[in-house]
Amino acid sequence: MKRKAIALLSGGLDSTLAVKIILQQGIEVEAVNFITPFCACSRTKGCQHEAKRVTESFGIPLKVFNIFEEYMEVVKKPKYGYGKGMNPCIDCRILMFRKAKSYMAEAGASFVITGEVLGQRPMSQYRRAMEIIERDSGLERLILRPLSAKLFAITLPEEKGWVDREQLLNISGRSRKPQINLAENLQINEYPCAAGGCLLTDTIFARKMKDLLAHTPCPTLNDIQLLKTGRHFRLSKELKAVVGRNEEENKRLFGLLRHGDASLEVRDANGPVVICRGIINHDCLLKAAAICARYSDNKGESEVLISGIPLEQDVLSVCPIDDSELERLRI
Repeated sequence: MKRKAIALLSGGLDSTLAVKIILQQGIEVEAVNFITPFCACSRTKGCQHEAKRVTESFGIPLKVFNIFEEYMEVVKKPKYGYGKGMNPCIDCRILMFRKAKSYMAEAGASFVITGEVLGQRPMSQYRRAMEIIERDSGLERLILRPLSAKLFAITLPEEKGWVDREQLLNISGRSRKPQINLAENLQINEYPCAAGGCLLTDTIFARKMKDLLAHTPCPTLNDIQLLKTGRHFRLSKELKAVVGRNEEENKRLFGLLRHGDASLEVRDANGPVVICRGIINHDCLLKAAAICARYSDNKGESEVLISGIPLEQDVLSVCPIDDSELERLRI
């Protein structure tokens, strides 16, 4: 009987190699890919794009899961804590493996494969973390890691003879040289660079995320997308301002504008779009306008005209905010 595996496929080199190795053993593979708003890949060629490219080249199906709501619950309160930023790596992997396990029955699969390499990632790919992930996901002995399999105890697919252990590898550590050499041998010539990853590991983004969760218990996808854009300033417990850094970000901020937000612009000069999200009062409005003036071409002027204010007057004349005050408000 021909066996089938579910592959966790990011589209990166490691997961691509893992799929190729298992396909070479005559095993049917279906890939799954998980969408969160925290992928640090490029906007045009993100993880989903790469996963689709890989599955099309291998001629295998791809199932995509949007796990935003479940993932946010993990980010808010991870059982196993955070990494260097707001990254709940162990809990994240548990969630994804649980989703893969649930899909196994529907897909008629017998086990799961992944491109994980022992010792490659400091929080989720050391031996104890991998054991925790297997246990808590309910996939003990059913997760096969073709790139590092010989460094782990034998799995059920190997024990049953579905997979030939001798054709699996013993790669470990953070160097990509073994994988690059393997890709050349397997004639895999197109794969993304190692850059990318998770925004939650980024110190600046993590600080913004922590601030958002402190003031918005149930953030929306729009709130998360806003975190990726512009400079952020906390004006009060109920209000923050986001300042576009260039024309592209200004357009993006307008696209993220939602009912109840305030938007500010410099009237007679080039400058940023500023979005104010939350409960706005007159003092906070003045601060936001002063920040808008600070980042405009007229920042050296004593008075700058700001328009787009959703209050009584249509135009407000303000002094650009002092840099020391600006830094005090910066998230």
